[in-house]
Amino acid sequence: MTEDVLLTAEALLFDMDGTLVDSTTVVERTWHRFARRHGLDGAEILADAHGRRTGETVARHLPTGSDVAAETARLVAEEVADVDGIVQIPGAAELLANLPAGRWAVVTSAGRELARRRMAAAGLRLPDVVVSAEDVRQGKPDPEGYSLAARHLGVPPEAAIVFEDAEAGLLSALASGARAVVVGAHGGRVAADLPRVADLDAVTASSDGERLRVRLAETRTARP
Repeated sequence: MTEDVLLTAEALLFDMDGTLVDSTTVVERTWHRFARRHGLDGAEILADAHGRRTGETVARHLPTGSDVAAETARLVAEEVADVDGIVQIPGAAELLANLPAGRWAVVTSAGRELARRRMAAAGLRLPDVVVSAEDVRQGKPDPEGYSLAARHLGVPPEAAIVFEDAEAGLLSALASGARAVVVGAHGGRVAADLPRVADLDAVTASSDGERLRVRLAETRTARP
């Protein structure tokens, strides 16, 4: 059984890939090329890469002694250059257009230039606050990114709602103290009992000046 869920918050924090932007085709092309170059299992890498910074994924899969920095730079350059097939997640543009400036942020494991390119390719505006891979010492699942975004917006993490689609991102959000909403089909362990929406068409938001009122239409909890 599903039902609408009503939430209030002082700020909304969004992951990018898989939450605001559908970059699946680009991500799969990039990591499969990487896997072929190094004789690795592309499907295994893709399963591990979601929500993580590129350099962290490279380091987790290349053999000891490999030039992680050089391979990471190559992958980042490939990703920045390739925007073919990138589209918005349904409902993203409408939702973001209704959010007041200074009340929302993007927290992504992508670099800043990659975030700019992908958001533009999807026809989405960037907010004033973007926390990217270069801005944190530790990537997701560490809570640093979401804590930093909340601080830049002038709110405690506990007053924010995070929209995420990956296990690492959900762990990051919850560890920061924020509430989390699952976007899409992810059904990992941490998603159990969190509200879920299929896409952002199911999310509406309005402001009363001090707080954001968020409706999640026909929401169900995720199950592993």
